[in-house]
Amino acid sequence: MQAVILAAGMGKRLKELTKNNTKCMVKVNGVSLIDRMLHQIDAVGLSRVIIVVGYEGQKLIDYIGTLNIHTPIEFINNPIYDRTNNIYSLSLAKQWLCREDTLLFESDLIFEDSVLETIISDPRDTLALVDKYESWMDGTCLKLGENDRIEAFVPGKRVSFSERDEYFKTVNIYKFSKYFSETHYVPFLEAYQCALGQNEYYEQVLRVIALLDNPGIVAKRLNGQRWYEIDDIQDLDIAESIFSPDDDEKLSLIQKRYGGYWRYPKLLDFCYLVNPYFPPERLKDEIKVNFDTLMTQYPSGMHINSLLAAKNFGVHEENIIVGNGAAELIKSLMNSMSGKTGFIRPTFEEYPNRYPESEQVVYKTENPDYSYSADDIIRYFADKGISNLIVINPDNPSGNYIPKVDLIRLTAWCSENKIKLVIDESFVDFADEPDSTMISQEILSANPGLYVMKSISKSYGVPGLRLGVLASGDKATLAEMKKDISIWNINSFAEFYMQIAEKYKSDYAEALKKIRAERNRFQNELAKIRGLRVIPSQANFVMVETDKDIIPDELLKKMMINHNLLLKDLSSKTDGGHYLRLAVRNTEENDILLNALKAELLQ
Repeated sequence: MQAVILAAGMGKRLKELTKNNTKCMVKVNGVSLIDRMLHQIDAVGLSRVIIVVGYEGQKLIDYIGTLNIHTPIEFINNPIYDRTNNIYSLSLAKQWLCREDTLLFESDLIFEDSVLETIISDPRDTLALVDKYESWMDGTCLKLGENDRIEAFVPGKRVSFSERDEYFKTVNIYKFSKYFSETHYVPFLEAYQCALGQNEYYEQVLRVIALLDNPGIVAKRLNGQRWYEIDDIQDLDIAESIFSPDDDEKLSLIQKRYGGYWRYPKLLDFCYLVNPYFPPERLKDEIKVNFDTLMTQYPSGMHINSLLAAKNFGVHEENIIVGNGAAELIKSLMNSMSGKTGFIRPTFEEYPNRYPESEQVVYKTENPDYSYSADDIIRYFADKGISNLIVINPDNPSGNYIPKVDLIRLTAWCSENKIKLVIDESFVDFADEPDSTMISQEILSANPGLYVMKSISKSYGVPGLRLGVLASGDKATLAEMKKDISIWNINSFAEFYMQIAEKYKSDYAEALKKIRAERNRFQNELAKIRGLRVIPSQANFVMVETDKDIIPDELLKKMMINHNLLLKDLSSKTDGGHYLRLAVRNTEENDILLNALKAELLQ
């Protein structure tokens, strides 16, 4: 068996990285794509490698000569690489295809060794390697029938996204038998090229062959093996995290992305906090139906969006402001404050990060559960001379909850002492107490020094919309913030969500019941695992302490590498001890985490 590698393309989407180098010379974690691929091929003992070069071809040939590859290499030059597509490059190697069984590769791929082992070890002689289609993927897709029969090759421009669950993506690695090349592929390649020219893709030939009663080629499905196609700098960035040879660096690179994990389809994220039971499908369908309008129309300005938020939360327009996520509002609000400000730690660090450290007065909870009450807050800050107080309720990461009646008492104490009180209730809807919100016109009007922040992303499960609200009786500060923030600070999708959200209140109430029940089950199951101590939570996450004598320091890394699970390490938020914060997801996903923890901790 031999290999053919198509490496003639210019790789324009990689911009400066391919200005003077061919695409396959781009490095991932310090190793070029072609270096990695050729050494992988070298290790399986093929008879030869045929490489079709074009753009910067001599530079590539010279570079490959330095790589110490033992397998014989033949080069074919595509002199018109800038006017042709890969069908022409492959046609230049057609005589080689008819000499021997062939593995066909595109050169912009990175894959783990098991991918190569999978296609070589399969006894079927002609295969198209495929993986489950994900929405971020470009290029040719397949539809498969029984026994991996290829029912259709679907070019990227004809992919119907409504049928995405039926698709498999070509990995751009194929195995052609000598017989298949002689009787099927090369004859059809010649006919197709003669009819339609040289500026086509070689997959188009397979598309025609797949229409035959006996096409001679079937699909080989991957099952979790890692691979990535690198077309642009975003692909390169993701590939460097997926294929980092150092597990610690890999974990760090993924954590530093702070989201966008839909580009890691097999990764289950227990770091970021959303509502797993909302929004309902009907709400999402309503947004989809209006997609064209929302995509092509400007959103309303701040005034209208404040009206929408006022309608949803039952307050006056002048008492509420909408943000591009709560983070935008936190920044603006903290910039409006001055004087000593009280913080409770461990907590959500966005608030102290937005305030001068010299003006911070910190109350550190010192009990094992990091719990505290309104009375604890009052006692600690009574003689500290603070002008502002920040309270997260339930707190993050502990899940500590202060009942509403006690928050009202704390609000009164702050009012008496002329202290501005910020209550972040982004997680309060998950608490067991009914009607726990402090966003009430009556409460706000009676307490002009009260500011209530809420992340719509976390409560309502729509983080991609980037929505947050701040409600307050301090109309003057909100008016200044509305001037400070861009008039079009949220997009049309977020505005439309606020427009229709009220219709789905009953669905939201049911979703909250489900997550409360699942949180209780999840906490109980975690408590059964030796080495974990569960800290009671009223939020949509659970903080657990890990026993260092039982739980290995490598747990986070093992969960990521062995199980594709991303967990939140709290070591930087606590003084001593080892803690994790685990998002509460749905039952099926939570069970995946529970089983993975048991598998690692019972070894």
